[in-house]
Amino acid sequence: MSAPPLDPVRASLDRALHALAALGPEPAAHANRIGAVLWSPPRIVIVGRLKAGKSTLVNALVGAPVAETAALEATSVVSVYQDGAPARVEAVLRDGSRRPVETTHGQVGALPVPADEIAYLHRWLPSAAIRDHTLVDTPGLATLTAENEARTRRVLIDGFEQTRTASVDADAAVFLFDSTPRADEVAFLRQLGFTPLTTLGVLSRADGFGEGALGDRDPLAHAAEHATVLADRLRGTVMTVLPVAGLLAETSHTGALTETDARALAALASIPPLDLIDLLDSDPGSDDAQAQARGRLLDLLGEYGVVHGRTVAAGGAAALNDWLVAKSGVPQLRSVLARHLGAFAAVQRAGRIVRELDRLAYTHPARDRIRGIVDGLRSDPALREVVLFEHLGAMLEADPDSPVTDELRRLIEQPTAAGRFGLPADATAEAVRAQAQARLDWAHGQKLSTLTAAEDAALVVLIDTYGRYARGV
Repeated sequence: MSAPPLDPVRASLDRALHALAALGPEPAAHANRIGAVLWSPPRIVIVGRLKAGKSTLVNALVGAPVAETAALEATSVVSVYQDGAPARVEAVLRDGSRRPVETTHGQVGALPVPADEIAYLHRWLPSAAIRDHTLVDTPGLATLTAENEARTRRVLIDGFEQTRTASVDADAAVFLFDSTPRADEVAFLRQLGFTPLTTLGVLSRADGFGEGALGDRDPLAHAAEHATVLADRLRGTVMTVLPVAGLLAETSHTGALTETDARALAALASIPPLDLIDLLDSDPGSDDAQAQARGRLLDLLGEYGVVHGRTVAAGGAAALNDWLVAKSGVPQLRSVLARHLGAFAAVQRAGRIVRELDRLAYTHPARDRIRGIVDGLRSDPALREVVLFEHLGAMLEADPDSPVTDELRRLIEQPTAAGRFGLPADATAEAVRAQAQARLDWAHGQKLSTLTAAEDAALVVLIDTYGRYARGV
């Protein structure tokens, strides 16, 4: 059976790296290092304030309770989760060296050195759920100590080049927040260097949104409606906003629920909701098995899961777990990660590789030949989207409200030729060419009065792109 064909972008970059390696031993070392980045899964960083639910979401996405959600020492260190066997953890120190870390039942034990000496924990897990992307869990913004936030900034913004190159150069971000992101959160997020197409907003704890489990409105429906409003408001920062009930997600995706839990929950079906919450909040005695079982249900499901999952629980643990999965929001999140965020993360990574080759062309003795390799990449039709993406990033910094920025985003975001020109899906090729010609004329007009160097450079690429479509290429 033949191997599946390479996608055009990776194939083009792979050829460029082979050409670089052919220039000699030192360029070959650079090619091997960059190639390791090219062939590894995209890295998606999970960011947000302390207690935003980042580690809970990581557990749900990994499918195992591996991310610590309570211990301050563990949650104060950046953790990188990557598919791989055997399961193991290494502490990557700030000087680039590595130290093994002991684990017990998947949980990190004592750190081998003080937390402030660790750049990040590198964790390998044999998990198909993270085969297509690596997750980076961060300590959090505005945390209990200033050092926690500084550690996130050190790894994700300020760099420490060894650390960035080794493992923590992220290609996309999942940004968790509660009802509305604060100004400092948005400002921090923009410092990470992502575009709206590589940033996904998550409205966390959706099961407690608004009036919560006992309110007149279903909190999940209310959260979904609010997420739509936020997605429009934050269009310049995130691709979209999805509501996620983190606790329901973690419980349903890590195998924590048992038949005993389902029976205990079903037994509460006849109790009025307000009385049920009072019962759950009562302090159980050490020998009160029923109260302890109810306390476990609250820990697993929260108020929403206990109140609204009681009738479902009568069908057993499997039915209850399926209900939790559907309510959690994780299926929608996984779909966006796979179909959209992961794809744009790969484009951003390709652009970073091209820029690294570009920098090498300025410093290496074989600069002229390396420059030829880079020029060949930038003119390769397979990398058209990568080049557009690069200019989108420049325009978002220079003038995010420019119509040129909107043109770039639509060309990248829309998967079909018709969509790229605002046409319906069934538009004819002739209609696409006509609209491309109209956009070409517009771009030529814009070129006469550009406001920034970024806009001028972007219009050159837009003119070439529209010209190709107008000619039917």
